[in-house]
Amino acid sequence: MPLILPLLLAVVLFCIGVYGVLARRNAITLLMSFELTLNAVNLNLIAFDAWRIDGLATGQTLAVFVITLAAAEIGLGLAIVLLLFRGHGHVDADAARDLAEQDTQPELQEKGTAT
Repeated sequence: MPLILPLLLAVVLFCIGVYGVLARRNAITLLMSFELTLNAVNLNLIAFDAWRIDGLATGQTLAVFVITLAAAEIGLGLAIVLLLFRGHGHVDADAARDLAEQDTQPELQEKGTAT
């Protein structure tokens, strides 16, 4: 199989993932978009490892590390999303940022410190 086919697929996956990160505000959609970009990286690693046959399998080894990192990221990300949903009733990333800024303002004013 020629090298260009998996590379084109990886470019498409990466572009869809970047679009999802930039355009969407739902936290679960952001996590799925991050996963798409990491899968595009894994596809590149495996494709270049198969193209460059040297017997070391470095691309496959790095892909396993990226998959492990992605699993840890999804575990922590879903825990944060669950806490956000339980505490505030939504998973909107922009609203969560606004809530964090609003929560710190009254505490500073109660203590009498000017910002």
